Amino acid sequence: MAQPVIAFDLYGTLLSTESIATELAKLYGEEKAKALAARARTLQLEYTWRCNSMKKYQSFSDVTRWSFRHATAELGVHLAPADEELVMNAYNGLDSFPDANAGLDVLADADSVSAYVFSNGDPGMLASSMSTSPALAASARHVLPPNRVISVEQLRVFKPDPSVYAHLLEVAGKKDDPGSVWLVSSNPFDVCGAVASGLKSAWVDRTGKGWLDGLANGTGDNPTIVVKGVDEAVKEILKASQA
Repeated sequence: MAQPVIAFDLYGTLLSTESIATELAKLYGEEKAKALAARARTLQLEYTWRCNSMKKYQSFSDVTRWSFRHATAELGVHLAPADEELVMNAYNGLDSFPDANAGLDVLADADSVSAYVFSNGDPGMLASSMSTSPALAASARHVLPPNRVISVEQLRVFKPDPSVYAHLLEVAGKKDDPGSVWLVSSNPFDVCGAVASGLKSAWVDRTGKGWLDGLANGTGDNPTIVVKGVDEAVKEILKASQA
């Protein structure tokens, strides 16, 4: 059986985009901070899809910055330039999920799997995130070295455009064997994009609500497996590769 590849989405899968609320709470209080974090994340993703549709690529860092400007204005609070920089710096230091840390620990003992980070983030954001998160910085030495951190930026298009998954396959040396590549993501659109491109996928369902995506249910681009955390995804993929 071919050696499997696991590609991890970063934002929302290994790193908690909700953890930015800690920084926002210093500016706006805890209750408003949670609403701002959630709204900015929704806008951030919407902006990437708009960029794809309009064929007007913008860096993920700019998209992120603009999403916070929009969210704060929408919720009626002021985002001063200095505060905006604090928020952006904090975004480069998001907390990793405990289940993600556990999953990377499992991979550290699995020589039969190659692991990658595969992200919408631009190289500068990814480098900062990977070095700032203690768990990711530790895993970078063995599991996720810098040469296995893949950004979509050189393609100038975001997920779920098919070209980004083709790029992942090419970098991983799996162009002729997409079925041996697993994408692990908490983002339904990313999971669907991977499956539509011939990859396998593990959807991380931390809320426990189950797979509800109507479009994927209609097109058949559903996740290969549904898991509660990254650690479970890694264990299931390892088990499947040994079957």
